[in-house]
Amino acid sequence: MAEDKVRLPELLTIAQVAKILNVHPTTLRRWDKKGKLKAIRVGTRRGVGERRYHREDIIKLITK
Repeated sequence: MAEDKVRLPELLTIAQVAKILNVHPTTLRRWDKKGKLKAIRVGTRRGVGERRYHREDIIKLITK
C-alpha cells in the first residue's frame, strides 16, 4: 500500500514553516534565537541572508 505522505522540500522558507506550524514568522525568528528550531542562512557570505529550515527539523517538532 502506498503511503499518503506530502513530500516537503528539503529546505523550507520562513513563510512555509509559519504556515505549516500555524505561527507567525516572528515566532520562528524567536525560536531560532533561543535554539528551539534552528534555521540556516542562505544568500550572503556574512550569514545575514534569508532563513531556511530543514524539513527533518520541522517533522521532529511536529511529532514531539
